[in-house]
Amino acid sequence: MTFKRLGFGQEGEKKAVKFLKKKKYRILETNFTTKAGEIDIIAEQGGVLVFVEVKSRADNEYGSPLDAVTPAKQKKLIQVANRFLARHEIRERDCRFDVVAVTGDPDRPSDWKLELFTDAFRF
Repeated sequence: MTFKRLGFGQEGEKKAVKFLKKKKYRILETNFTTKAGEIDIIAEQGGVLVFVEVKSRADNEYGSPLDAVTPAKQKKLIQVANRFLARHEIRERDCRFDVVAVTGDPDRPSDWKLELFTDAFRF
């Protein structure tokens, strides 16, 4: 991964946190990492625990950001979410997976478009 792409992804995650806060999400943790992988943002909204994947794309040449959350990626996110729940001894809690798609020219962050896909996939 190039430095420019890495920076775009990291900045996309920062913008996603601000975007979600405006939508009344309470951010609990960012970049939760286990051996199974990472979840970009863990939040609460309306009493629901939300695991958020952020995908950044300069354009749709290789598909939309949402297309990048493949069934294999979903499986990995579910594994990491289950580890978060186990680590925090959380049981019987409503949970969902959201995706924030960030698109735009990496060199022009003020023009980036953020789109929220609520309940993008299920356990």
